[in-house]
Amino acid sequence: MSSTESRPLGPGQIASALAVGTLALLMIGLQPILLGELVEQKRITLEGVGIVAMGEIVTVGLGVILGDALLSLSQLRLITVLAALFTAVLDIVTGQASGDTSFAIVRALAGLSEGVLVWVTTCVIVRSATPDRLASIFLVVQTLAQATLAAVLAIAVIPRWGWAGGFAVLAAVSLLACALSRGLPAAVAPLPSVGASRLPWSLATVLTLVVVFMQMAAIGSLWAYLEPLGKQAGFDAQSSQTMISGVLLMQVIGGAVAAVVIRRLGAGSTLLAGTVALAAVAAGIHFAPSGATTGFAAMCALFGFAWLFLMPFHIRLAFRADATGRVAVLVPAMQLLGSAFGPLVASFIVTGEDARPVPMVCAAFAAATAVALLVLLSRRQAAPALATNT
Repeated sequence: MSSTESRPLGPGQIASALAVGTLALLMIGLQPILLGELVEQKRITLEGVGIVAMGEIVTVGLGVILGDALLSLSQLRLITVLAALFTAVLDIVTGQASGDTSFAIVRALAGLSEGVLVWVTTCVIVRSATPDRLASIFLVVQTLAQATLAAVLAIAVIPRWGWAGGFAVLAAVSLLACALSRGLPAAVAPLPSVGASRLPWSLATVLTLVVVFMQMAAIGSLWAYLEPLGKQAGFDAQSSQTMISGVLLMQVIGGAVAAVVIRRLGAGSTLLAGTVALAAVAAGIHFAPSGATTGFAAMCALFGFAWLFLMPFHIRLAFRADATGRVAVLVPAMQLLGSAFGPLVASFIVTGEDARPVPMVCAAFAAATAVALLVLLSRRQAAPALATNT
């Protein structure tokens, strides 16, 4: 192992890595604005929104997996430059696309290169002195960046240059990763072998992963269709886009609050309360009369807060199911797959330009989450009682 690989990571290298990952995930946060604008301009159908959103999210995860399996830990800077260039090219190509299939293919390919950039960030995070704290910081920073760019697109870019201008801005921003690559470590050491022990499958571990998957499916289904829902509630296009940037800011607040209170609250009870809140938001949006924009915005603010507030508790719930952390390693994958599965299911429910059934898809996923949580919590309460009676 070279001296470069064994050298401790410096603050500048960590900051560069977090910035690269943040740039890679910008599109995920901007999907409601840009996909909503594509529907407005008849470039994709409302049914196609779920397919396009799901495709890119899934391939981001696939890009991370392929990066871990195939790419070299000694070429992080070169890999970052190539992935950033590929992402920028595909952002420009997106501006020439038309139709659900065309957009789905281009954005799925972009997701692969974005996933490689996220892999570079992950390589640094897991090798830092405090990976859990750094992962929390990364979550908040990326969401803050998404909220800022969402506001810029809604206020300054889309009104003047339309949806194609939004993807041109994404291309320019992606190229920043090329400059940031100089601040990355030239190479990192392989992780220590953890042995060949198997994942401890049990009803508790399976239910934990089901909870994570279903809760993120509830969130993802509503998020992908939030802009058309906002327009149907009475917002104009720019107000709806600005509202989405506000939802992203509420996510930042939710994530920051979670970092403070996560050790003080029970994971299961907090996730159950959050699931009830998600169902209430979905029902409120579904039954709100047209023109009730203030109430709609308030429910969206609660939705954004709950989103990032709940995600750290997924990791804690996983550690309760398996203290070794082997289940916790699967949590990010379940979060990603759930976020993609929700929009996919919603895409089969919407008809034409009517997104009003989508909140009920969110509520259904929330109900499934609550059932899984109640079974999981009842098993944990029964276990101490059984031990006492034995």
